[in-house]
Amino acid sequence: MIATEATPAKRRRGQGVGTVYEILKHEILDLTIQPGSPIDEVKLTERFSMSRTPIREALVKLASEGLVVTLPNRSTVVAPIDFQNLAHFFDALTLMYRVTTRLAATNRTEAEIVRIRQLQKSYEDAVSEKNVSAMIEVNRDFHAEIARAGKNRYYTDLFERLLDEGRRLLRLYYSSFNDELPQLYLDEHEEMVQAVADRDVAAADRIAQQHAQQIVRQIQAYITEDRRLNADIQL
Repeated sequence: MIATEATPAKRRRGQGVGTVYEILKHEILDLTIQPGSPIDEVKLTERFSMSRTPIREALVKLASEGLVVTLPNRSTVVAPIDFQNLAHFFDALTLMYRVTTRLAATNRTEAEIVRIRQLQKSYEDAVSEKNVSAMIEVNRDFHAEIARAGKNRYYTDLFERLLDEGRRLLRLYYSSFNDELPQLYLDEHEEMVQAVADRDVAAADRIAQQHAQQIVRQIQAYITEDRRLNADIQL
């Protein structure tokens, strides 16, 4: 009887953790909650009408993904974006796009091609629906699946870490297009998949490099764009 009564409570707590995690993750990736913003556990308990235990469990899960960090004074903040070292991040990201796609073209299986194509279809659907949260997550999974097809877990682990770290930068990328990704860049994904399926290492490398470079250029241009509203006002 005790076990039976405890099970629903445990299930509700698990559902509560999942709800908090998904909502906060969406708001962090969408930049609704800005990088560096403090996370107030008391306010979250009031917002979600929950105890602090599921709130803390959700924050631990977000911390494991690098989306929040705990400071030495035990306060929690949304993980900052390291703009100072962005050039190093982009350099590593571009290299890993190329390395993992080259290896996938060499080592992929037919089953992996099927999974990659399924993820690409999901990405196309998210783009069509202008579902930016899904675009960010499925894009990450798409490239991670290509990396896994390369069969080098060290490269895969590093690339997944870079992809996770870059999810909020990808939000800026989509914002630069007003959340309407041009067909040209959807076509790049298709060309990448085809090169991997054809075992064309040279084409896979070329397309991956091109894809990474256009993303980097677009984000850099968006970050440095002059969006001042009052610069030309005569005072």
